[in-house]
Amino acid sequence: MVHFKNRYMVMEVFIDAGRGECDPVILTQFNITKVIKDSIQLSFGECGLAASLGSLQVKYVNPVTKVCIIRVSRECHQKVWTAITMVRCIGKIPVSFNLLDVIGEACKTAALECDEAKFEQYKLAAGDRITPEIIQTVQTCFDKIRGLES
Repeated sequence: MVHFKNRYMVMEVFIDAGRGECDPVILTQFNITKVIKDSIQLSFGECGLAASLGSLQVKYVNPVTKVCIIRVSRECHQKVWTAITMVRCIGKIPVSFNLLDVIGEACKTAALECDEAKFEQYKLAAGDRITPEIIQTVQTCFDKIRGLES
């Protein structure tokens, strides 16, 4: 029996709302998946997209800290990573992705550490503008990471 191996890419998304339209984009699993699929198809064609679709999944997105976890098969992870670096916008808002870590099994621990560090930076930058709703949203996201299957 062959065990199917995945790679988990912990990434952060930088949004340049100053260069785009007035409405900044809200990161969701849907719009991140869509831009990744579009970039794979543009870079590697239909065959490249078909090879990646079997395992490609955005497992987690934190809209406050802009951290996301993307699952992909071990065989396709470099192709997907390459396609992600080619993404320049979500909607009409310029974005760029930064790879924080590529992990085999222990994605929860690394993603939680990255997300908590980013939230601490966010709290320092926001100061007194941080609301209880934002704190609740982030805590919900942290709980989602803890609940991810290994």
